[in-house]
Amino acid sequence: MRELTAGDRPWAAGAVVVAGRGPVIAVERAAGWAVRYASYDPETDSGVELPPARRVPMTLGTPFDLASLTKLFTSVAAVQQIERGTLGMDAEIAAYVPELTGAAARRVTVRQLLTHTSGLRPELPLYDCPDTRARFDLLRAEVPNAAPGAYRYSDLNMLLLQCVLERITGRTLDVLVAEGITRPLGMTATGFGPSPDAAATEDQRRPWAKLDRGMVRGAVHDENAWALGGVAGHAGLFSTARDLAVFCRALLAGGAYGPARVLGPDFVELLLTAPGLGFTVDQAWFMGELAGGGAAGHTGFTGTSLVLDPATDTFLVLLANTVHPRRRSPDNTPRAAAATTLARAVRGLTGREPGPTG
Repeated sequence: MRELTAGDRPWAAGAVVVAGRGPVIAVERAAGWAVRYASYDPETDSGVELPPARRVPMTLGTPFDLASLTKLFTSVAAVQQIERGTLGMDAEIAAYVPELTGAAARRVTVRQLLTHTSGLRPELPLYDCPDTRARFDLLRAEVPNAAPGAYRYSDLNMLLLQCVLERITGRTLDVLVAEGITRPLGMTATGFGPSPDAAATEDQRRPWAKLDRGMVRGAVHDENAWALGGVAGHAGLFSTARDLAVFCRALLAGGAYGPARVLGPDFVELLLTAPGLGFTVDQAWFMGELAGGGAAGHTGFTGTSLVLDPATDTFLVLLANTVHPRRRSPDNTPRAAAATTLARAVRGLTGREPGPTG
């Protein structure tokens, strides 16, 4: 952990890891800084460090901007509606929100949104729109520009799914997540921002970013989520590693944690079974040797990730602020290495190989 956060060019300014098996937390560590830099200096291509007295150390309770891990909560909220019969997996989304004329033109379905097979492009510049209405107009008119069926990761899938969920329930996404997931599970540190004590993310300035906001801390890093007021289907949630461990344990236990149940076992299986609904399955590039036997998880642009391995009843949460002080090409080696370490530890405990033969 410390080697990932030390030096002039660390993988991340700070990081927190929580790993466990079943109800047991096996590893819980924090290292580095939640806030290390005041800004980024493009001339020296380095961060301008705060004086030691003004830096904020990373702790096990530090909240993080989850970035795309938000998609997992949006997906669970959608599957809850599928379980209740208010949302059809293979229904066209225009049946629920007729204003989504672009998606209607290609008969985009709920399943396609959840599996990133709608053909929608990765994102739209909603942050350039002058107001909320213009942003929705841009989303509404967007027609998939690739044939449906092939995997193509897109933030727009979760933004359209958010539109559907809010229409059929009459509640905003933040309320759906709080009432249906975080509150029942006792995840008191999880919610849409602002989150003033969160780990800092980026000195967000053009040309490396899409907006000029300066050093971002406590507000959502993603420009589109920020433009949408901080509550978005693809990004916007803040949480701690300990809270995410509860989320992982609930899913590994078939949708229940203590007296609370957020999904039935059959619907958890639907969520986590390849190709996964919101979750990706068996991706060695960040799951390491946990991949291969049905491990499911996701990563977030700010440096966040989680992996669930139902075959061995294990989970790994790794949260880091890798974009502090500015975004760079992602390096997933530490994520994969942490997952491999966990896989080998479980192998040593059980005498079983992880993956297909485990």
